[in-house]
Amino acid sequence: MLEQRSPTMTAHTREAQQADRVALYSGYRPEVQGLRAVAVLLVVIYHVFVGRVSGGVDIFLLISAFFMTLSFVRKIEGERRLDIPRYWLHTFRRLLPLASITIVGTLILLALFYPATAISDFRWQGLTSVFYVENWQLAAASVDYYATDHSTASPFQHFWSLSVQGQVFLLWPLIFGLAWLVRRRTGISSVPILAACFGLIFSASLVFSVITTESQQAFAYFDTRARLWEFALGSLIALAIPYLNPPQAVRIVLGWVGIVSMVSVGLLVDVQGAFPGWIALWPLLSAAAIVVAGNTESSVGLDRLLSWGPIVKLGDSAYALYLVHWPLLITYLVIRDRPVAGWRSGIALVVISVVLAIIITRKVEDPIRRWQWPQLSRWRSGIVIALCVVLVVVPVIFWIQAEAVRAQRLADESWVNNPGAVALERGFRYQGNPDAPVLPLAEDLPTNDAWIGESCPDDIGLDTAYAEACHEVVPNASPEKTVLLIGNSHTQHWLPALEPMAEANNWRVIIYSQLGCYYTVEEEQPAESCKGWLRGADQAVDVIDPDLMFVQGSFTSINDEQMKPGFEQRMRQLDARGIPVMGIRDVPRFPEPLADCAIEKGPDQPECYRSHAMLGTPDPQKTLAEELPHFESIDMTDMVCPDEQCRPSVGNVFVYFDDDHLSEMYAQTLAPEFTRRAEQALSAAGVRL
Repeated sequence: MLEQRSPTMTAHTREAQQADRVALYSGYRPEVQGLRAVAVLLVVIYHVFVGRVSGGVDIFLLISAFFMTLSFVRKIEGERRLDIPRYWLHTFRRLLPLASITIVGTLILLALFYPATAISDFRWQGLTSVFYVENWQLAAASVDYYATDHSTASPFQHFWSLSVQGQVFLLWPLIFGLAWLVRRRTGISSVPILAACFGLIFSASLVFSVITTESQQAFAYFDTRARLWEFALGSLIALAIPYLNPPQAVRIVLGWVGIVSMVSVGLLVDVQGAFPGWIALWPLLSAAAIVVAGNTESSVGLDRLLSWGPIVKLGDSAYALYLVHWPLLITYLVIRDRPVAGWRSGIALVVISVVLAIIITRKVEDPIRRWQWPQLSRWRSGIVIALCVVLVVVPVIFWIQAEAVRAQRLADESWVNNPGAVALERGFRYQGNPDAPVLPLAEDLPTNDAWIGESCPDDIGLDTAYAEACHEVVPNASPEKTVLLIGNSHTQHWLPALEPMAEANNWRVIIYSQLGCYYTVEEEQPAESCKGWLRGADQAVDVIDPDLMFVQGSFTSINDEQMKPGFEQRMRQLDARGIPVMGIRDVPRFPEPLADCAIEKGPDQPECYRSHAMLGTPDPQKTLAEELPHFESIDMTDMVCPDEQCRPSVGNVFVYFDDDHLSEMYAQTLAPEFTRRAEQALSAAGVRL
């Protein structure tokens, strides 16, 4: 006869088994907290001294997932409520105060020490950082994380990894919630369920990471999807750790091999362009070896060092150290105008960062963490989070709005204060405010050419392969003439000067352009994509059948000017077809933006003036214009560089927005003179307006 168990015995047994399962994932791990300290020191030291990726950030991501997984598995196996919303509130209530203070402090540094050209872009990143989307902002901008000159980097750039973490802190609990639900319904342990989920995420994300790193590394570096496998690996290690019990000797070897491998990865291998692909397995598996080694109970084990009090304390301040070190480094480089820090300044920066991190951890983070009031209810936690966000959002929005009001006022007064090229007209007398700033404001200087209109309508008839390069600048259903511009950005930057003429004469204007390509012959194209673009240019001429064309007639470098081989051949073909063509002479190019010098030293400083080999020389298109009846040239060099000097500004307007492109505002002020010279050229070519 079978012995029946009493209900009490069954309950006790069940509770004991449950306690055993929870115990598997319990226990303080000081060596992992020490590993966090080593990881952050790697990040700081590599940022300051080496200029390479250390893998320290990747280890941070792994550790954060490791601890999160242990915490949730304890709850699930202990059959406790997960209360995911409470977890989210608790997590961001803990993270945001220090992050918000850092962001506000960085905004102050930005206002005090950074060049105006950087402020507009960077202050927006204060918002993307506090909302944990900075990684997507940097990915969209294709920021080069490996740039050797850190002085041009954003002081918020390091928030990319915190943004990725924040997004995972929102996603991972949902996976744990699924495992909790399955366990509750079926009684199946959460461990195999989670192992399957994280194994799938690890595999899919790693494959995605390898592929995207190969094809578009600048985007992939900041792409959350390409980083999920690093978190998944941390979760898988946490799930497996209770079942990994290697002998003591193996643990000792694992720990030391892991730390040597982890520290040396950035020194032995130049991983530039390879992260976050498969090469990131090196630092992550090194860290995994240290975690698996765990507590060796040996005087020669690595854990003896990682569990040392000062190292663990530094691990407690790792978050603060990561937050403060980057803006301090970048601000120092901006102030000193250096691409990298020297050894003495670098050591000082590391020491200051560590001391500051320890102070704000003790004086700010720890008191906020111990503060009981927000923990009493969800709405109180929500208030703390909202206040942290408001602390950043209000000053940024106020700053942006104040600048917008100022910019609008300056724009309204620009007709008298900022005449631009009009100031070069004979008899001109400036009657504006002598203290008016040069426009565009430094922070408003664009990073690309003027807008070129909507894509060409389908009824134009261009093949799909070429349609992307075609834009309708001035639409007109019943035009007197259809005008076609073909070229690259050096054709495009004349559009603001051409548009008033087109509108006054009832023209339709279409541009077919691609950056860096030349309207010459295939042999002269700098890239394979330009050869396809050139074939599309031939089709554009055929299907649009323009009444008039404008092209870039000469081509400059920083040292010379020429008519590229094949350009004459192209013009002869168009001339034979009877198509009037206006060749616009190119503008001088320079090694660096003229505006940068003017912003730093003042717009009227002669040391910011530049010369160029083309100045004072005849337009190389002239001979061709004298020979071909339908080809004429337009030379605006004296309006771009008056008196054979290229100044940063003319008539209180920046001439260039970079090193070789006219600013949209200056091109607009050129419109009257451009129209006059274009009309003369058209008359010479026998074209009636």
